[in-house]
Amino acid sequence: MKIIEVMADVSYQDIITTIADQHEVRDCWLGPKGEDGRRMIRLILGDEKRQEVLDALQGALGNSAKAKIVVSAAEAVLPRVDTNGDKNKSAKTSGSTTREELYNSIEKNARLNSTYVILVILSTIVVAIGLLEDNVAVVIGAMVIAPLLGPNIALALATALGDTELIWKSLKTGAIGFFVALGLSVLIGKLWHLNFDSRELLARTDVGLDSVALALAAGAAAVLSISTGLPSVLVGVMVAVALLPPTATMGLMLGAGKWKLAVGAGLLLAVNVVSVNLSAKVTFLARGIKPRTGLEKLRARQSMTTYIVLWVVTLSILIVAIYLRHRTLP
Repeated sequence: MKIIEVMADVSYQDIITTIADQHEVRDCWLGPKGEDGRRMIRLILGDEKRQEVLDALQGALGNSAKAKIVVSAAEAVLPRVDTNGDKNKSAKTSGSTTREELYNSIEKNARLNSTYVILVILSTIVVAIGLLEDNVAVVIGAMVIAPLLGPNIALALATALGDTELIWKSLKTGAIGFFVALGLSVLIGKLWHLNFDSRELLARTDVGLDSVALALAAGAAAVLSISTGLPSVLVGVMVAVALLPPTATMGLMLGAGKWKLAVGAGLLLAVNVVSVNLSAKVTFLARGIKPRTGLEKLRARQSMTTYIVLWVVTLSILIVAIYLRHRTLP
């Protein structure tokens, strides 16, 4: 259950209450008129109606500069609400999380700031130690930090919404994070004696078709966990398809001059990035996550098609590279 608070001029009161009636909102109540001529109107509703109501409100209040819409969680509603009658309706919705809530949650992970860079540096150090010491627990700890996963999920959402600004922000943040992690790993590889008996290290230099399937499944699980309000699933996704360990392995091998092993780690990293982005985009599409207006939908459809084709072609090339690499390796 959520509470939608609408702050708008009194002249919009009838429009807002009509929208509430049309969408059979569970409850609607009016607050007192403020000195600025605005009135607070609160709506309480379940997941199955939230996106429709938000779209209708945005369409009705689009010309009002003073109107504000705030969505907040209702931890509990008493007496309890029977949702059995809404099952069929909710099955037709895109998910329990609206596009606005998704954007607010995911966009934060695409911001390039000092916290992000520090997390990349710290997690790279942690994972490098875990790989060199063959310590599974330490490697998993670095996986859970997962600073490189956020920009990739943000990129998938940006293409689903046709948000060019978020696309470039995600690409820039992801690229800088990658080069920081790679550069630091190369430095560690030059200064630290590599333990080539480490199973954790050598495991990141090999890639097969099972790696492709794993990354595709994990990318889809990540989007499903976010769009259905089950963020706890993300921990499993971070561990299943971590991007930092192969990045660190690639840097360590480059620093040690082991070019063939570095290529294997780079190939694993590329497979993970492409597969996560591809499956995330397809999942956003299947969940019906799209913009509100017609022009935005057209732009999103074009960007989504372009990126899906790009990732499918890239993944096909990588699969061929995996096949050729396995044929040439002794």
